[in-house]
Amino acid sequence: MDGVNVVELSIVIFFFVVVTVLGFVASRWRRAESLMHLDEWGLGGRNFGTWVTWFLLGGDLYTAYTFVAVPALMFGAGAAGFFAVPYTVVIYPLVFLVVIRLWSVSHVRGYVTPADFVRARFDSPGLALLVALTGIVATMPYIALQLVGIEAILKAMGVEGELPLIVAFVILALYTYNSGLRAPALIAFVKDTLIYLTIIVAVIVIPVKLGGWDAIFGAAEEKFSAGTGAGVILPATGQLGYATLALGSALALFLYPHSLTGVLAASNRDVLKRNMSALPVYSLALGFIALLGFMAIAAGVTPIGEDGNTIVPVLFQEMFPSWFAGVAFAAIGIGALVPAAIMSIAAANLFTRNIYKEFLKRDATPRQEAQVAKIVSLVVKFGAVAAILFIDPQFSIDLQLIGGVIILQTLPAVALGLYTRWLHRGGLIAGWFAGMASGLLMLYNIPRLGPDGTVVREHFGGSSFALSKLGLDSASSVYTGLLALLANLLVAVLVTVVLRAMKVSDGVDATAPADYTAEREDPTFRELPDPLESAPPGATGGETARR
Repeated sequence: MDGVNVVELSIVIFFFVVVTVLGFVASRWRRAESLMHLDEWGLGGRNFGTWVTWFLLGGDLYTAYTFVAVPALMFGAGAAGFFAVPYTVVIYPLVFLVVIRLWSVSHVRGYVTPADFVRARFDSPGLALLVALTGIVATMPYIALQLVGIEAILKAMGVEGELPLIVAFVILALYTYNSGLRAPALIAFVKDTLIYLTIIVAVIVIPVKLGGWDAIFGAAEEKFSAGTGAGVILPATGQLGYATLALGSALALFLYPHSLTGVLAASNRDVLKRNMSALPVYSLALGFIALLGFMAIAAGVTPIGEDGNTIVPVLFQEMFPSWFAGVAFAAIGIGALVPAAIMSIAAANLFTRNIYKEFLKRDATPRQEAQVAKIVSLVVKFGAVAAILFIDPQFSIDLQLIGGVIILQTLPAVALGLYTRWLHRGGLIAGWFAGMASGLLMLYNIPRLGPDGTVVREHFGGSSFALSKLGLDSASSVYTGLLALLANLLVAVLVTVVLRAMKVSDGVDATAPADYTAEREDPTFRELPDPLESAPPGATGGETARR
């Protein structure tokens, strides 16, 4: 316990115990007859109202990594780190066009994952498999990065070793296994309350202690003017990369499986409409969170060791009394548990429905599906812990950038597929391979540069691809994900034209036009329970079949 701030640690442990109890109690909240069904365990019974959905999506999209990494980026790079704010503003009108239709067709037909929709829409198990694998691969580093936030507060409190991190995720794994999506939905109320409390206090108290906003921006201006000469304003050569990164990130965010899991858990379309209008409030909070980076500059904060993610925890320790710093650390820690739980559930749903049931056990019962999903959710969490323990954290942050490029390649099949079936399934598969190959190739050729402009690492050093490498006379760069998506769409269109000219079969669309505008689910199309489980004792084969 030498060097440990006991007051801060005690408060963090108290709140952690509270959310642990809530996590286990959640299995009895909005209690279903049985959680042994993906609709109940993985989607919370599909009956979350406006407030629950608002907290669930907010807790899912605005994570602990955001809380520590965005200010750290502002602290180190200045205005470029502010891209997270515009992208969370423009995302909601764009997503509104997609999630409403996806909710309707999924509730009518009983789809649990976006890959379920792709499987039915394009009559292609192979394309659905690609969408499922893409979602799982893109989600794994995202889960690992939630641990970055917990590690940052542990370092700030003086707690050494990996045991507390492992214990936290073991307990998270247990109550998620027990309660499914209901656990993070209930805990999200605590998480968001603590985060809003912390932000409100921070934007009032810290500027007063530092001499006002003029002093804060003045300190940032002095730091960045001495480095790049651009000050706190984005240089002209960085504006295209900034805009395309914001747009690409906005297009990618709601393609992630964990985002769509929260969407499909809503009870009706009106819930989602209200949430697309109300969720930008989180973007306002994110703007203030980003400015914590400039506050840290004005306060003269230095990170612990070389871990830039500790900037915010150290700032809180210097500005707040120990008891309130503990509250703020609890907000960051719980802010990691909520999205990590949702992400692991989303990955488990994808594996269970689109790999296990599609290719390994086609006759799996709902109970068997739920059991497999529970086990996979445990494997995913422990895989994330292993990743953060054995991989350089800086490299795992780069993996998150790669994840955004990867998940964007599902946009033609998922988002465009909600509006048109013109793209041939063969074209979509070819486009996916083209987008994935070109995206990874470009990422491989992006070096990481140090503060002095020297190359720190030759490959996978960021997500902005220099236009000069495409033969253009420009000093600007573009978000790699958008370039890869353009390649994806171009190949998909060309292959579609060829396949349609050759009259190659495109399968049968299992959805109907009315499915995309349905206000509430139609139980006629929902998956029926296993007849052998529901048949009464002594029932004959014919009676069981009729059931």
